[in-house]
Amino acid sequence: MMFPLLGGALAYVLSHPPAATDPEPAETVAEAPETPPPPAVEPVGEKVDFIVRRNDTLERIFRRLKLSPDDLNAILGLPGVRQALNRIRPGDKVTVVHEDGAVHALNRRISDTEVLAVTRGDDGFAAEILATPIEIKVAHAYGTIESSLFVAARAAGVSPETILQLANDIFGWQIDFALDIRPGDRFHLIYEQKHRDGQYIGDARILAAEFVNDGETHRAVYYASEDGKIDGYFAPDGRSMRLQFLRAPLDFRRVSSNFNPRRRHPILNRIRAHQGVDYSASHGTVIKAAGDGRVGFVGRKGGYGKVMILEHGGGISTLYAHMSGFARGMRPGQRVKQGQTIGYVGSTGAATGPHLHYEYRVNGIHKNPRTVRLPDAAPIPAAYRADFQAKAGLILADLEQVQETTLAAAPAD
Repeated sequence: MMFPLLGGALAYVLSHPPAATDPEPAETVAEAPETPPPPAVEPVGEKVDFIVRRNDTLERIFRRLKLSPDDLNAILGLPGVRQALNRIRPGDKVTVVHEDGAVHALNRRISDTEVLAVTRGDDGFAAEILATPIEIKVAHAYGTIESSLFVAARAAGVSPETILQLANDIFGWQIDFALDIRPGDRFHLIYEQKHRDGQYIGDARILAAEFVNDGETHRAVYYASEDGKIDGYFAPDGRSMRLQFLRAPLDFRRVSSNFNPRRRHPILNRIRAHQGVDYSASHGTVIKAAGDGRVGFVGRKGGYGKVMILEHGGGISTLYAHMSGFARGMRPGQRVKQGQTIGYVGSTGAATGPHLHYEYRVNGIHKNPRTVRLPDAAPIPAAYRADFQAKAGLILADLEQVQETTLAAAPAD
């Protein structure tokens, strides 16, 4: 739902400095009225909108549509066209107008703001890049979780991509979204939406967010300094939302087992301490490094199956077990970055099904990954603090206004 925000065009207050105003011209020169351009002539032939499938290439698409291979070679020979057309991905749309296999026109969007247009003329094919500007509008959303975060997000009109941004890029260091979410939790967002030719085409950046988890309120705002050195999400007091460790080492999924020192082992059928957290996920799901560090061990370890141990310094290590395989280049001593892919979910070792077993250890002692206190984040540098506080104050005031308006409009129980 769109919402008028305080302060005018607040969508850009944290990320786009105002542009300088051009001076008035010294004098105005009358111009002759322009002759309107002639209407564009639509190419003659059958129009086909083809959605790219997995493993498709342009050559395969032409064969499937029974289009001329000579026309394909001629099109790919145009300056800059081969690079633009070779990078097709599943879900992309390629529009072709043809007549009995002879191509008259080919269009393909190459970015949010550009379309490659190829047309046949008397002298052969010609290509041009057409500008399709994006308009950014500001929206807000509010939701209360009853069954799942995704269901609440859909009900609030928020895209899955934006909810993943909320969980993985903003609050993923404070909240384990696979484990900690419960009915009654709620969220408020102020975010950008992209529109083209008056049509909504997708969400963009979250500008401010609040998430209430089990009665505890978490808030964050986006801030980018004018010199480009600071860019990210921060708490209202200026602390970075990005900590040294993620709460969960994969995008949130259904959790099959919590930290439990008195857990009955499902295969051995006896009490055995379960000193970690299991994340049930499909085979091959990407596993991420919870923090910066070095690979301490990679290989097989008994019931753990394929396992990797990362050493993070300060006596902290993390363990990832039952993996189906390891990312390329993972070997002892290899440095890794937080969020880097280190392997993939599997069911090796003593596992009843595909899942990730994750442990967090301090000086060899197991800690509950869900509740262990993680090292604090550094505050925003002093040189940027005044600018941050001024801009964050505006967006947080708007977030509060959105909340008040939403709650006032909510029907009484």
